[in-house]
Amino acid sequence: MPALSNPKHERFAQALAKGKSQAEAYADAGYKPSEPNASRLTSNDKVQARLSELQERAATRTEITVASITERLLAIATKAEKSREAPMLQAARASLMDAAKLNGLVVDKSSIDARVTTPKTLNDFYGGESDA
Repeated sequence: MPALSNPKHERFAQALAKGKSQAEAYADAGYKPSEPNASRLTSNDKVQARLSELQERAATRTEITVASITERLLAIATKAEKSREAPMLQAARASLMDAAKLNGLVVDKSSIDARVTTPKTLNDFYGGESDA
């Protein structure tokens, strides 16, 4: 689908695709701020179709970027492994780990936000009443 024939509608769809709220996109498109009108324009069939197309293109670009980076990292690892020298094997390992992280297969310990509580007594641990 080509750009919308109404330039304000096109700017509105573009702003929505970039993640702006309906009200922000409506104002950015050049309209007088109005949440009800922004909501109404969002439900316009042509605007919806254009927004879907813009979001699909963005998703495709992201997938290609992740895929191409992964491919290059794996190529580096393969080339480094052929050397059999310690520094090159370290480079191969680093490339493989980077590819795994990029694809969500490895999570850094520092990025995990978990709260661990230690029981004060065995009864707390087992969920029972304290004898004291």
